[in-house]
Amino acid sequence: MNRIILHVDMDSFYASVEQRENHSYKGQPVVVGSDPKDGHGRGVVSTCSYEARKFGIHSGMPISRAYKLCPDAVFLPVNMALYKEASRNIMEILRSFADRFQQVSVDEAYLDVSEGAGSLQEAVKIAGIIKAQVLEREGLTCSIGIAPNRTAAKIASDLDKPDGLTVVEPGRVADFLEPLEVRRLPGIGSKNEEILLGMNIRTIGQLARCELDLLLSIFGKWGARMHQLAHGIDDSKVAEMTESKSVSKEHTFQVDTSDAVELYASLGSIAVQVHKELMRQGFSFRTVSVKVRQSDFTTFSRAQTLDIYTRDLDVIKKQAKGLVHEFFDGRKIRLLGIRLSNLSKSTMIQSTIDMFL
Repeated sequence: MNRIILHVDMDSFYASVEQRENHSYKGQPVVVGSDPKDGHGRGVVSTCSYEARKFGIHSGMPISRAYKLCPDAVFLPVNMALYKEASRNIMEILRSFADRFQQVSVDEAYLDVSEGAGSLQEAVKIAGIIKAQVLEREGLTCSIGIAPNRTAAKIASDLDKPDGLTVVEPGRVADFLEPLEVRRLPGIGSKNEEILLGMNIRTIGQLARCELDLLLSIFGKWGARMHQLAHGIDDSKVAEMTESKSVSKEHTFQVDTSDAVELYASLGSIAVQVHKELMRQGFSFRTVSVKVRQSDFTTFSRAQTLDIYTRDLDVIKKQAKGLVHEFFDGRKIRLLGIRLSNLSKSTMIQSTIDMFL
């Protein structure tokens, strides 16, 4: 089965959050960064709204230059606490749809939905639901690329901004990449682009047709990697890059079901599996989350944080059962999942554990 990877990239994230918080900023050129000091500031632009981009402003530009290009823009300081709060909420939404999830920055993440979606058509439905939920819950838009690998998905998410959705079909990755500017390949910065342009390589297709030995002689091992990516080859996996922050297990039903007996039995089985993995990794937990995906792919998540750390299987079962209760009301369910987070390897005294049983 072909992999199905989604790359979700928030649109002009910092500036969009500011526009959401202050409606008077909507439709205005908004520049987030350091104080322009009437054109004499020494900092840079962190991000800017799409309205500001029409004036030629872009991320990383000296703030003094941005001021000269559009002195009437709304210049705002970076409010990282606000952006991180929005990011946490968004990533929780995205995580609930993924078989495997990897956040790579405050405003972008990869989702492997190969198993949960099962087909490209269903993945497109999931992407649509994600966009709708992010807009409804956070008042923000995102752009999504869908492809058989991470590189193509990331490139695809950037092609139709803002609020875009670009799909790259299996077997068509090289064709998709062929006409694009070579700088669109992740990892090719301005210096490498300059070298490639000097070699008369302007598109990814031209890079793919370049002799591998020549690339190796100029770029070393990175030349081989560039050559692979240009051919649409990328086997890198979607996975958390740090020590486990959560332990989770899911079950997708062969046939969507509303049978409460079957649903609770499956939930108990998932609890056993996730508990077994928790013990294998030597963690205790404080937060239990459940994921419920209905037959139309609408996905909900609910969470409960305990007062103490525990490893108790009965606690997992009790908390999960309480969290899913509202969804077992006759609506057909496609998938159930349990995630344990707020993990710790410390041995905690659990004298009050009975309060949860």
